[in-house]
Amino acid sequence: MTDTLVKIDFSKKPEEHPCIHNRWHPDIPMIAWVKPGDDFVVECMDWTGGQIHNDDCADDVRDVDLTKVHYLSGPIGIEGAEPGDLLVVDILDIGTLDQFKWGFNGFFAKENGGGFLDQHFPDAHKSIWDFKGIYASSRHIPGVNFAGIMHPGLIGCLPSKALLDTWNKRENALAATGPGLCAPCAPETAHMGQMKPDAAKAAAQEAARTVPPREHGGNCDIKDLTKGSKVYFPVYVKGGGLSMGDLHFSQGDGEITFCGAIEMAGWIHIKVDIIKGGIAKYGVKNPIFKPSPMKPDYKNYLIFEGISVDESGKQYFLDAHVAYRQACLNAIEYMKKFGYSGAQAYAILGCAPVEGHISGIVDIPNACATLFLPTDIFDGDINPNKDGPVPFVGGGMGVPISYWKDKK
Repeated sequence: MTDTLVKIDFSKKPEEHPCIHNRWHPDIPMIAWVKPGDDFVVECMDWTGGQIHNDDCADDVRDVDLTKVHYLSGPIGIEGAEPGDLLVVDILDIGTLDQFKWGFNGFFAKENGGGFLDQHFPDAHKSIWDFKGIYASSRHIPGVNFAGIMHPGLIGCLPSKALLDTWNKRENALAATGPGLCAPCAPETAHMGQMKPDAAKAAAQEAARTVPPREHGGNCDIKDLTKGSKVYFPVYVKGGGLSMGDLHFSQGDGEITFCGAIEMAGWIHIKVDIIKGGIAKYGVKNPIFKPSPMKPDYKNYLIFEGISVDESGKQYFLDAHVAYRQACLNAIEYMKKFGYSGAQAYAILGCAPVEGHISGIVDIPNACATLFLPTDIFDGDINPNKDGPVPFVGGGMGVPISYWKDKK
């Protein structure tokens, strides 16, 4: 039997667990040590630490404290790992917990983090998804059912002090140019694992938030990083300090709703190894990911295109961000013709295994981004035809109509 190296008591707050932290800092103590070649199971809280509930009200998403996230299990030390090595992590399996056969998707209120399309959806919304084996469906979004690709949204190693200083220098410089460009330090809500109180208080003043991906990995949100995949992480501190969390049952490329996958608590089974001197051997700056051979076998898609011209008609120069936003908005407008509200359609793009592509990045002035929407996930036919769209869903299903109503 594989040992469970990290076991979570979900009746306790995340801050009561010494095996959990929510900041990156080189001095966070290892919670356990393993050897190269070892495999083990790690349990993880959902990324908010239980702030979101299985109900029909989005007030918890509206009021979530985003300075506390993400809650990560770890760090785990690997014997013999030294700065300059590559830590090899095989994801052997990943799954749900018996007491949490559900997950959630949401979009934050614009005044509390917002999201990719917050100009169009400024209010908080939430959908609850029930898990039946590998499939997910939601009482809040009828007419859709799909196979998930369970994966850790966030996994990475501890930074060195020099790397942490680099992060703070460059992100503070960006933050100084305008509001909302970086996640502020917020030391008052830092949970520094097993650090002693005085040391934790001092370290929290410079500890990095877990919001963005960086050179060490972190919050990459790669939906294909499921069981059967492999990651090569640069090692910056003795032992590596591997941590993980933000587990997703399913996600669309880009995680566009921000609280954007189907977020869940769960477990992950991994194996670790080391490539000595691997950073120099392979010229590695950021982690290298090898995807799993396993993924849902959807063959039929509608592909929505977007170009770098925004909703007001403003032209941008080869802006893939604007182009992908337009592809998403085009898909949402299309799904509304079949009875979905805009918010429901937006949630589908965040949760279902849609594929996002940069299809063209050289043809001035327009980048071309595309969104691949699998048509087989729907109960009805959403393909264009001569007779026009036939709505097969409607309303919020099980919640007040105001819950999913698009607000003007």
